[in-house]
Amino acid sequence: MKTWGKASFILFVVGLVVAIIGGVASIGSWVTPVLAALGVIIGAIYVSSTKDVSSLLLATIAILATAAALGSIPLLGGIVTKVVVNFAALMAPVALIAAVKALVQIGLDK
Repeated sequence: MKTWGKASFILFVVGLVVAIIGGVASIGSWVTPVLAALGVIIGAIYVSSTKDVSSLLLATIAILATAAALGSIPLLGGIVTKVVVNFAALMAPVALIAAVKALVQIGLDK
């Protein structure tokens, strides 16, 4: 299972780099679908290789909640917002898969 954890981390880093480059350089409309696909793969690997998804869900909520606040920064606000929106496209599928797993576990525990 450690190999899968490393694979998901590598995919996460690749996605993060694509999100940053896509936000800074505005390289095209293909960025969002690629990030979403990476997010689905990362989410599937992550939930299959770990039992605790609480920290992932909390971190994702914190990052997504800061998107609006970062947009108000003068000069860099637009770029930062684009990067965070791209990052949200990466993390939203991961969070959805983790949330479904958490709900299923809650249901099975009762």
